[in-house]
Amino acid sequence: MKIAIIYASTEGQTRKIAHHAKETLEGDGNDVTLRHATDANDLRLAEYDGVILAASVHAGRFQTELVDFAKDHSSALNAVNSLFLPVSLGAAGDDETEWNALRQYVRTLAADTGWSPARVEHVAGAFRFKEYDFFKYWAMRWFESSKDPSVPAGVDREYTDWDALDDALRDWTRA
Repeated sequence: MKIAIIYASTEGQTRKIAHHAKETLEGDGNDVTLRHATDANDLRLAEYDGVILAASVHAGRFQTELVDFAKDHSSALNAVNSLFLPVSLGAAGDDETEWNALRQYVRTLAADTGWSPARVEHVAGAFRFKEYDFFKYWAMRWFESSKDPSVPAGVDREYTDWDALDDALRDWTRA
């Protein structure tokens, strides 16, 4: 299967997830092209059997460069088997209010871009305190303490379930 992975990342976890997806899919014998959304406009998506887009949620929004890519290529994305990997800390828990918000963010993305992903797999993100500026550090520290009070203050923590991601990728390629 020929697959394109296009991503946008703010602190690096979505980039890590995209690279992991590439390695997993290539390990299964697929031909994979990986590009950041700002470097993917030259891809001819119709030449791919599947396209994966990955972006993280920040304050209810996905990265502008991925939204712009989806908007500019919505027809081509809708014509291929597509998978969207929204990355968020909300996906690390089971709070129904957070999950409803995550689903709404995806619906908003679809409405704003015209792209309706064939499949959506939410992926838990990470706290990357070393990547935050002063204000984001304190905002994320407050969020972290409410989400996982057992974590020492300001310690980076990854919540991505790599095995679940691999299972979702393999399931998607079989579809």
